[in-house]
Amino acid sequence: MRIVKHGHACVRLETGSSTVVLDPGAFTEPEAVDGADAVLLTHEHADHYDVDRLRRADAPIHTHAALADQIAAEAPDLAERTHVVAPGEEREVAGLHVRAVGEWHAVIHDELPRVHNTGFVVTADDLSVYHPGDAFTVPGEAVDVLLLPATAPWSKVSETIDFARAVAAPRTLAIHEAIFSEAGRGVIDGHVRRFLDALGLDYHRLDPGADLPG
Repeated sequence: MRIVKHGHACVRLETGSSTVVLDPGAFTEPEAVDGADAVLLTHEHADHYDVDRLRRADAPIHTHAALADQIAAEAPDLAERTHVVAPGEEREVAGLHVRAVGEWHAVIHDELPRVHNTGFVVTADDLSVYHPGDAFTVPGEAVDVLLLPATAPWSKVSETIDFARAVAAPRTLAIHEAIFSEAGRGVIDGHVRRFLDALGLDYHRLDPGADLPG
C-alpha cells in the first residue's frame, strides 16, 4: 500500500487497484482527491470535510450518520453517493477492508457541544492504517501505521504522546499540523519522537504529497 500525506489531516491510500482518501478538508490541496475510488470522512469540521473537494471525484463517501445528514442538507447532489457507517462496523470499501472506530470528537471545551467523530482502520496488502480523526480513541487492535493528530486545539502534547504509546504502531505519521508554525511543529516532533524512539517505534513528519517510507 502506498501512503501519501496531503495537507493537514488528509491521507491518500493507494493499492494497485484502488485509491481511498481520508479527510480532504479546507487545508488540503484540492487535487488530493482526484481519481479517488472512495472518500472516508471522520467528522464535520471544515479542516476535515469540504464540499468542493468531494465534488472533484465521483467517488462514494463513507461517514457517520450525523455528517451524512449534514451533507444531504448542504450538498444534496452528494447525498446519493454518501453511505452511513456505524461505530464498530466493518465493510469493504473500494476493495479495502475498513473498520469504523469511535463515536465522539475530543473535548475542545466543556461549554462547547461535542460533535460525532468516527475514525477508520483501513487494511490492504497485509498493512493496516488507522486515522482517528479528531479523537484519541485507541483502535482496539494492533495497527501498522498510526496517523497521529500531532497538534490540535483540543490536545496537549502529553495526551498526544500517551495516545501514540497506547496504539504502539511500528510507524507513526504526524497529521493535523496546519494550525502550528514550522517551529511549533518541531517542538511537538521532538517530544513525541523522544518517547516513541524509546519504544523502538518510528515517527515521521512529511510534506504534502510525500510518501511514507516503506
